[in-house]
Amino acid sequence: MVLHSLREPDGTTQYVDQIIGGTPPGVRIRLFDWSTALVGRYDVLHVHWPELLIRDSRRPWLRFVKRRLLALLLLRLRVQRIPLVWTAHNLDPHEQGTRSDRRALDRFSRRVDLVIRLNSASPVTIGRERVTIPHGHYREPFSRYHQPAAERGRLLHVGIIRPYKGIDTLIEAFRGVDRADLRLRIVGAPHPGQAELVEAAGRGDRRIESLLRKVSDRELVEEISRAQLVVLPYRGSMHNSGALFAALSLGRPVLVPESPTNAALSDEVGPGWILEYPGELTAEVLEKAVHATLTPPEGEPGLDDRDWARIGLLHRDAYRRALALTGRS
Repeated sequence: MVLHSLREPDGTTQYVDQIIGGTPPGVRIRLFDWSTALVGRYDVLHVHWPELLIRDSRRPWLRFVKRRLLALLLLRLRVQRIPLVWTAHNLDPHEQGTRSDRRALDRFSRRVDLVIRLNSASPVTIGRERVTIPHGHYREPFSRYHQPAAERGRLLHVGIIRPYKGIDTLIEAFRGVDRADLRLRIVGAPHPGQAELVEAAGRGDRRIESLLRKVSDRELVEEISRAQLVVLPYRGSMHNSGALFAALSLGRPVLVPESPTNAALSDEVGPGWILEYPGELTAEVLEKAVHATLTPPEGEPGLDDRDWARIGLLHRDAYRRALALTGRS
């Protein structure tokens, strides 16, 4: 039994759906709740975003309680020799949190037995051992929806709108491109303050449109499919992005900042699908990317090694290795 720190599926395609759908024979999955974590029966704890175990921005007192619960959980894992597996979706939390949060997450990091890297270029170093299991594609769940043709000049940013994703930089760069035939579409649920930022930054430019809410799978597929280019100008060293894989799964090129992981993924999927730029996104970079994607790359991105059935088998091997590390195999 593997206890995953993932929320229940909500009817839209998310990482949790693929983890459950790709479960191989011999592995049973249960989704996280504190009661099970502290007193329930399971063989492996698999954590994905550890900061989500302790954060509740609306209720500071609850964050205090969750930090105490995490300390009890780590004690239980040590005493009962239950292996802790962490998938390094991000090297660090996107929001720093309080000093107490950071101390709690440091204790979590020191307890990790096995780290799952999402690509071989990942520099993660914690844990007693590391394995590489790639992020899967979304071709199968998206295939049930109509996929319209790409519209020339339509640029898209999609995903949860958070400060590190550089939406303000994207809008500024786009406004610097003096072309009436281009449009920028921003789609996704905003974190606090981000809706106001998008609306203020785009004010006065009729080429900029936004849909600031969580969208259904049908809407997501339509938005991505209609785009000539998906733009993800994340700040810092870009390590992983579900939005990037959603775009590639639908055969749309993506403009991203240079990073070792993006370079490795570009080599994997083939030429023309991932366009990288150094430094900060500018109007010139954006215009060059638009020109480069007027003719889409041939064929499809090379995502065959990211099938979820294969990924499920790799996870099963990782759990067996984690159990061996704690002497419970």
